[in-house]
Amino acid sequence: MTEMQERAGLKVDSGLAQFIEDDVLAPLGIAADGFWSGFADLLANFAPRNLALLARRDDLQARIDAWHQTRAGKPIDMGEYQAFLREIGYLVPEPGDFAVTTENVDREIALMAGPQLVVPVLNARFLLNAANARWGSLYDALYGTDALVGPAARPGGYDEERGAAVIAAAKEFLDEAVPLAQGSWAELSNPEELGIDIRDHSQYVGEREGGQRRLFRNNGLHIEIVFDRNHPVGKGDRAGIADVLLESALTTIADLEDSIAAVDAEDKLAAYRNWLGVIRGDLTDTFDKGGRAVTRALDPDREWIAPNGNLVTLPGRSLLFVRNVGHLMTNPAILLSDGTEIPEGIMDAVVTSAISSHDLKGLGLHSNSRAGSIYIVKPKMHGPDECQFTNDLFDAVEDLMGLPRHTVKVGVMDEERRTSANLAACIHAVKDRIVFINTGFLDRTGDEIHTSMKAGPMIRKAAIKGSDWIAAYEKRNVLIGLKHGLSGRAQIGKGMWAAPDRMQAMMAEKIGHPKTGANTAWVPSPTAASLHAMHYHAVDVFAVQKQVANEPMPGLDKLLAIPLSGGTNWSEAEVREELDNNAQGLLGYVVRWIDQGVGCSKVPDIDDVGLMEDRATLRISSQHMANWLLHGVCSEAQVMASLKQMAEKVDVQNTGDPLYEPMAGNWDTSLAFKAACDLVFKGAEQPSGYTEPLLHAWRQKKKAQA
Repeated sequence: MTEMQERAGLKVDSGLAQFIEDDVLAPLGIAADGFWSGFADLLANFAPRNLALLARRDDLQARIDAWHQTRAGKPIDMGEYQAFLREIGYLVPEPGDFAVTTENVDREIALMAGPQLVVPVLNARFLLNAANARWGSLYDALYGTDALVGPAARPGGYDEERGAAVIAAAKEFLDEAVPLAQGSWAELSNPEELGIDIRDHSQYVGEREGGQRRLFRNNGLHIEIVFDRNHPVGKGDRAGIADVLLESALTTIADLEDSIAAVDAEDKLAAYRNWLGVIRGDLTDTFDKGGRAVTRALDPDREWIAPNGNLVTLPGRSLLFVRNVGHLMTNPAILLSDGTEIPEGIMDAVVTSAISSHDLKGLGLHSNSRAGSIYIVKPKMHGPDECQFTNDLFDAVEDLMGLPRHTVKVGVMDEERRTSANLAACIHAVKDRIVFINTGFLDRTGDEIHTSMKAGPMIRKAAIKGSDWIAAYEKRNVLIGLKHGLSGRAQIGKGMWAAPDRMQAMMAEKIGHPKTGANTAWVPSPTAASLHAMHYHAVDVFAVQKQVANEPMPGLDKLLAIPLSGGTNWSEAEVREELDNNAQGLLGYVVRWIDQGVGCSKVPDIDDVGLMEDRATLRISSQHMANWLLHGVCSEAQVMASLKQMAEKVDVQNTGDPLYEPMAGNWDTSLAFKAACDLVFKGAEQPSGYTEPLLHAWRQKKKAQA
């Protein structure tokens, strides 16, 4: 049982209380008594409002369910449907003309375009790698992935044939990004003696190490070329180029939400400690690599000498956001006086902002925000009322911490149906602090299924990606953001590439994101960030934004089109294939979440292709199976047969994991398998189709067994 301590009428986990008072508040010079008293007052105001918003979600869902049930089997008349949604307040009036007014925004968000990483805050090594992914080797990214077409590197040391192909590809990239006045980079020789004459001299930024490293700029992003004839690569190169470094992950989201499993005070404390460590700059992680201990820490800033002799300093690290949890969950780390758990999102807002204040006070080894802002991503908000709640909550947090108004900025995840249908009103609710909108198409798909759960059976999961509503959703997000002045003040972002080993496919497909006018998009690794950065050299996103700003806006008819099967009769084999696909992905993710507390990992799919899975992908799979079960496309017996068969497959896929606990044959004792069953068989009744309530309950049972 966790030891709790009294603080201003609150019951606070003793470890968390000590951490907040000694490690967070004391260096800020903030008295603990005043903080806890203010926190208690804040909760007295906002906890009931939080609860009322969740009740509103449930009421709207019940009305939508009833509407669909009274029209069972009838085609949906879009005019009638939208009139109903307006009548119940699901759709709200569009706000008048307005533009966001956010100020004090860092360049990486407002004026630059480039990749964004999302990293689980509980994994210190991954967190450090992501923060340091501001700069990445293009040579390494091409050499070690399938992004470069051709035979993979042969084992046993440096493969010169593969290396030559990498060098050639990198120089082709330089010809496009930083063209020479004459000839190509492949023809360049003896740059130490002859210099480098580029076509546009304004692209040259500076040099360091006596000209051994030279910095260039294209579309706002930097490229550092390393010349070193003593290097194993550089000595064999005509120009002596040893590497090409790209400014890669401009921003990183340190995630307390979908990519971690944090169910109690112990987990939250570990998450908050890592956030403090990366903000203060003293987070390190030591691990074994090739038989030797390696310690990782944050990289320092980088300096070059400009042609005029001035010093040019650029960040050595990605600009950090922190993603708080949404409005739904509570956490036992802090209890109200009556013993009820406080809303976890409120706890995150207060604690992560307090920690981030260390950056504003200059208490860290490095600076995160040079503009004096705190950046919080807020996920899973349903509509403008919930965005207004977040705006008011951040006002209260600023008052509690003594921060100027709108110091705490917000990134709005456009990943719930009611938000995307009312996006302009959502932006208006946070117009003075918004720095980010992002299409989270995975969660958005899960909410699409759950909102219309009673309307009928959905089309197959893979086919949903081609639905009209997704195209309208992605397009509207960009156009609404541009219409209301986000360009130059905020990010317009796109979702994750989920296959970290398929970089060739990513390079072919993900260039579509900057071409839409999105100035950031999510990537699964630092290597992927370096590769995706090439897309922002090829596409001038801010020029694209000017071009697309006046394109026609897709209407609500397309956005609200429900992906129903329309009476399709699938064969038994097709139903089994769909169930197996969903069950395998669901089990592969849930077994690590429940048994090991891993919230995001590369999970082999049914074809043994590694895919990044988190709660958003789990939400889709569980909701899709629940929908088919509800409408009789499949039976409980068929679902259970698929779950058991796929449990056997997942067990085999994890034979190399010494911590893995098999599910097959342990149907009554494997908590992971029982959790997976609940996610499907109780899926239709879960709030908004979220997986967190069941995952948290089963994970807490698992931890209690330890």
